[in-house]
Amino acid sequence: MALNDILAVSAVFPALRVASKKQALQDLAAHAAGILQRDEREIFETLNQRERLGSTGVGSGIAIPHGKLAKMDRLFGMFARLEKPIDFEALDGEPVDLIFLLLAPEAAGADHLKALARIARLLRDPEVAKKLRASRDAATIYAILTGEQATDAA
Repeated sequence: MALNDILAVSAVFPALRVASKKQALQDLAAHAAGILQRDEREIFETLNQRERLGSTGVGSGIAIPHGKLAKMDRLFGMFARLEKPIDFEALDGEPVDLIFLLLAPEAAGADHLKALARIARLLRDPEVAKKLRASRDAATIYAILTGEQATDAA
Protein backbone atom coordinates (compact mmCIF):
# COMPACT_ATOMS: atom_id res chain seq x y z
CA MET A 1 0.00 0.00 0.00
CA ALA A 2 1.42 3.35 -1.08
CA LEU A 3 0.93 6.20 1.35
CA ASN A 4 0.11 8.60 -1.48
CA ASP A 5 -3.15 6.63 -1.84
CA ILE A 6 -4.29 7.70 1.64
CA LEU A 7 -2.38 10.93 2.33
CA ALA A 8 -2.67 14.36 0.70
CA VAL A 9 -0.48 17.42 1.22
CA SER A 10 -3.54 19.18 2.69
CA ALA A 11 -3.53 16.51 5.43
CA VAL A 12 0.06 17.22 6.51
CA PHE A 13 0.57 19.59 9.43
CA PRO A 14 4.25 20.51 9.85
CA ALA A 15 4.03 22.41 13.15
CA LEU A 16 0.98 21.45 15.19
CA ARG A 17 0.83 23.18 18.58
CA VAL A 18 -0.76 21.03 21.26
CA ALA A 19 -0.10 20.62 24.97
CA SER A 20 -1.60 17.18 25.65
CA LYS A 21 -2.63 13.89 24.10
CA LYS A 22 -6.30 14.84 24.38
CA GLN A 23 -5.71 18.16 22.65
CA ALA A 24 -3.71 16.43 19.90
CA LEU A 25 -6.55 13.98 19.27
CA GLN A 26 -9.11 16.81 19.32
CA ASP A 27 -7.12 18.93 16.86
CA LEU A 28 -6.49 15.98 14.55
CA ALA A 29 -10.17 15.02 14.70
CA ALA A 30 -11.15 18.61 13.83
CA HIS A 31 -8.77 18.73 10.86
CA ALA A 32 -9.89 15.29 9.64
CA ALA A 33 -13.54 16.27 10.00
CA GLY A 34 -12.98 19.34 7.85
CA ILE A 35 -11.19 17.40 5.12
CA LEU A 36 -13.59 14.45 5.13
CA GLN A 37 -16.77 16.45 5.74
CA ARG A 38 -17.51 14.25 8.76
CA ASP A 39 -18.60 14.86 12.32
CA GLU A 40 -15.64 15.95 14.45
CA ARG A 41 -17.08 14.38 17.61
CA GLU A 42 -17.54 11.01 15.88
CA ILE A 43 -13.89 11.00 14.81
CA PHE A 44 -12.65 12.09 18.24
CA GLU A 45 -14.75 9.44 20.01
CA THR A 46 -13.47 6.75 17.64
CA LEU A 47 -9.86 7.73 18.35
CA ASN A 48 -10.53 7.99 22.09
CA GLN A 49 -12.14 4.53 22.19
CA ARG A 50 -9.04 3.04 20.58
CA GLU A 51 -6.73 4.86 23.02
CA ARG A 52 -8.68 3.37 25.95
CA LEU A 53 -7.59 -0.09 24.74
CA GLY A 54 -3.96 1.00 24.97
CA SER A 55 -1.87 3.89 23.78
CA THR A 56 -1.13 4.14 20.07
CA GLY A 57 2.18 5.72 21.05
CA VAL A 58 4.43 3.05 19.54
CA GLY A 59 7.75 4.39 20.83
CA SER A 60 10.64 6.51 19.55
CA GLY A 61 8.47 9.65 19.62
CA ILE A 62 5.86 8.17 17.26
CA ALA A 63 2.11 7.71 17.65
CA ILE A 64 -0.32 6.17 15.17
CA PRO A 65 -3.84 6.89 16.43
CA HIS A 66 -6.39 5.03 14.33
CA GLY A 67 -9.95 3.85 14.12
CA LYS A 68 -12.75 2.69 11.88
CA LEU A 69 -15.73 4.81 10.88
CA ALA A 70 -19.07 3.90 9.37
CA LYS A 71 -19.82 5.12 5.84
CA MET A 72 -16.19 5.79 4.89
CA ASP A 73 -15.33 4.74 1.37
CA ARG A 74 -11.52 4.63 1.66
CA LEU A 75 -8.58 4.75 4.04
CA PHE A 76 -7.61 8.26 5.12
CA GLY A 77 -4.28 9.36 6.54
CA MET A 78 -3.11 12.56 8.17
CA PHE A 79 0.32 13.46 9.51
CA ALA A 80 1.33 15.99 12.14
CA ARG A 81 4.75 17.01 13.35
CA LEU A 82 4.36 18.59 16.76
CA GLU A 83 6.18 21.78 17.66
CA LYS A 84 6.86 20.36 21.12
CA PRO A 85 6.77 16.68 22.13
CA ILE A 86 3.88 15.63 24.39
CA ASP A 87 3.19 12.76 26.74
CA PHE A 88 1.19 10.20 24.76
CA GLU A 89 1.48 7.35 27.27
CA ALA A 90 3.74 5.67 24.71
CA LEU A 91 4.95 2.11 25.20
CA ASP A 92 8.52 3.30 25.86
CA GLY A 93 7.46 6.25 28.06
CA GLU A 94 9.05 8.74 25.64
CA PRO A 95 7.18 11.90 24.54
CA VAL A 96 5.67 11.93 21.05
CA ASP A 97 6.33 14.49 18.31
CA LEU A 98 5.37 12.57 15.13
CA ILE A 99 1.74 11.52 14.73
CA PHE A 100 0.20 9.66 11.81
CA LEU A 101 -3.59 9.43 12.05
CA LEU A 102 -5.29 6.61 10.14
CA LEU A 103 -9.05 6.31 9.64
CA ALA A 104 -10.55 3.34 7.86
CA PRO A 105 -13.94 2.09 6.69
CA GLU A 106 -15.58 -0.36 9.09
CA ALA A 107 -15.07 -3.22 6.63
CA ALA A 108 -11.42 -2.37 5.80
CA GLY A 109 -10.00 -5.41 7.62
CA ALA A 110 -6.68 -6.39 6.09
CA ASP A 111 -6.21 -3.06 4.27
CA HIS A 112 -6.37 -1.23 7.60
CA LEU A 113 -3.77 -3.55 9.13
CA LYS A 114 -1.51 -3.36 6.07
CA ALA A 115 -1.63 0.45 6.19
CA LEU A 116 -0.82 0.48 9.92
CA ALA A 117 2.13 -1.84 9.34
CA ARG A 118 3.41 0.26 6.43
CA ILE A 119 3.16 3.49 8.45
CA ALA A 120 4.86 1.94 11.49
CA ARG A 121 7.74 0.55 9.38
CA LEU A 122 8.29 3.89 7.67
CA LEU A 123 8.15 6.06 10.79
CA ARG A 124 10.38 3.69 12.79
CA ASP A 125 13.14 4.10 10.20
CA PRO A 126 15.60 6.37 12.08
CA GLU A 127 16.60 8.25 8.90
CA VAL A 128 12.98 8.93 7.93
CA ALA A 129 12.13 10.10 11.46
CA LYS A 130 15.18 12.38 11.49
CA LYS A 131 14.16 13.95 8.15
CA LEU A 132 10.57 14.42 9.33
CA ARG A 133 11.72 16.13 12.52
CA ALA A 134 13.97 18.46 10.54
CA SER A 135 11.31 19.43 7.98
CA ARG A 136 9.18 22.51 8.36
CA ASP A 137 6.83 22.50 5.38
CA ALA A 138 4.00 20.21 4.32
CA ALA A 139 5.30 19.52 0.80
CA THR A 140 8.68 18.32 2.07
CA ILE A 141 7.08 16.13 4.74
CA TYR A 142 4.68 14.70 2.16
CA ALA A 143 7.60 13.87 -0.14
CA ILE A 144 9.45 12.12 2.71
CA LEU A 145 6.39 10.08 3.65
CA THR A 146 5.37 9.10 0.13
CA GLY A 147 8.67 9.14 -1.72
CA GLU A 148 7.27 11.49 -4.33
CA GLN A 149 6.70 15.16 -5.01
CA ALA A 150 3.62 16.77 -3.54
CA THR A 151 0.35 16.65 -5.43
CA ASP A 152 -2.97 17.22 -3.73
CA ALA A 153 -4.95 14.48 -5.46
CA ALA A 154 -6.35 12.74 -2.38
